[in-house]
Amino acid sequence: MIYDIRHVTTYEYESNVSFARCSLRLEPLSGGGQELISHSVDIRPRPSERTARRDFFGTLTESIVIDTQHRHLLIDARSRVKLSRTPPERDAPSSAWERVRDAAFEATSLGPSSPIGYVFASALVPVLAPVADYAAGSFPAGTGIVAGAADLMRRIHQEFRYDPKATVISTPLREVFDKRHGVCQDFAHVMIAGLRGLGLPAAYVSGYLRTIPPEGEPRLQGADATHAWVSVWCGEALGWVGFDPTNDLLVGNDHIMLGMGRDFSDVSPVDGIIVGSPKQKLGVAVDVVLVE
Repeated sequence: MIYDIRHVTTYEYESNVSFARCSLRLEPLSGGGQELISHSVDIRPRPSERTARRDFFGTLTESIVIDTQHRHLLIDARSRVKLSRTPPERDAPSSAWERVRDAAFEATSLGPSSPIGYVFASALVPVLAPVADYAAGSFPAGTGIVAGAADLMRRIHQEFRYDPKATVISTPLREVFDKRHGVCQDFAHVMIAGLRGLGLPAAYVSGYLRTIPPEGEPRLQGADATHAWVSVWCGEALGWVGFDPTNDLLVGNDHIMLGMGRDFSDVSPVDGIIVGSPKQKLGVAVDVVLVE
């Protein structure tokens, strides 16, 4: 499947901004059944400086500087990707989770795809005993890693309420877990914390989710979404497998990866600092269009 993706980010400022420095992580990854065909980013006003590098996780990070006064910032990213994934079934045979845990701690590589880098606590995902105990309910002794992760995903989907007004990115994980509500970032962080609490490698994935309108209705422009899900290392045979706790889905060809890291702070699509306006209005519109 081939998709065209347009991701438009706008900032409207209450007063003039004299300086802005931003980091952009808007180029979709290649790998894991995904191939990047083309990518471009248009920025207005035009930056005076623009550099790019690959971070440790392989995500392209663009650094931009805008030193002309402005009250409106437009970041228009366009990409074309090809997807060919076949996720395992929920009850597919897989290694017992204890073996996967032990194999992760025996890893000899420290590279970005090594499971050992995703076992420990990170900036936004502390390892908390109550969350680990919750996850343990999906992993009786000898349970296959895929079946256990799928069951944990299902439980989060059923027992947590999606509420975009309930949290912000700085809301502590413990509060999200105690109140059982949040958004896709929160659900991914909870699942990651539970898996890591059991010693299992789990990564945070940012990207896009293609939405399909009801039959007979047109697809609305800008109606698709930035999204987040979890990638779980399921042993050498299966490698990394995607789980979407917000929608209770194993990740297939409707999920487009932007970046993978330890938590949201590693893969935020746009972040930065400004000098000037104390107030701003952020707008994000995403289109994921099937080409072939």
